[in-house]
Amino acid sequence: MDFKKTKAPKNTVTRDINKLVEPVGNVYETVAILSKRANQISSSLKKELDAKLQDFSVPQDALDETFENKEQIEISRTYERLPKPTLIATQEFEDNELVYRLGNRDEMLK
Repeated sequence: MDFKKTKAPKNTVTRDINKLVEPVGNVYETVAILSKRANQISSSLKKELDAKLQDFSVPQDALDETFENKEQIEISRTYERLPKPTLIATQEFEDNELVYRLGNRDEMLK
């Protein structure tokens, strides 16, 4: 998924907890679903950022030399401007884009 094109807000938004919990029926299960998805998004973004920054890395013997590259800084700023993983996960949950399965139930929820 391209997280740069997400509709998630970049700032914290107050949400109605009753509306958010409605599809699952339990606050704790809803929070567990959102936290697992946020962790997936976070690790995906970290891998993507590391891969992009790896192109600029220069193997050096001296640890005290640090080079700042404008492209590197711009890439880092782009990722800093993205919405936080929890906000992206919550937006996906509200838009019914998440597929999840609850362990003690046989049906699959969407």
